Amino acid sequence: QVQLVESGGGLVQAGGSLRLSCTASGTIFDINAMGWYRQAPGRQRELVAALATDGSTNYADSVKGRFTISRANAKNTVYLQMNSLNTEDTAVYYCNADVITYGNRQLEVWGQGTLVTVSS
Repeated sequence: QVQLVESGGGLVQAGGSLRLSCTASGTIFDINAMGWYRQAPGRQRELVAALATDGSTNYADSVKGRFTISRANAKNTVYLQMNSLNTEDTAVYYCNADVITYGNRQLEVWGQGTLVTVSS
């Protein structure tokens, strides 16, 4: 069994910053890509940022230059540094990982979500 646990969400004023963390645990042999998605009320879940094992990144156009994804491999942890937040960033943020288990199964795993609220 593999779990992703997120932390770091909360309430922040527009222009402020937050850092989200997500740690994977369980029967993990290896982790391929990790990323962050978000879902705002009444909207579909969308990719925010993704990080592949080769270090390549992919960002949504709306967050480029403001958000940075990084990873601490030894800790199976991925971070999302969010700067210059605006009200349109308000959403539930979900961590996602492509995991290989010790049983050689490939799983796509989601965290439970952490709420980010940006006030004007």
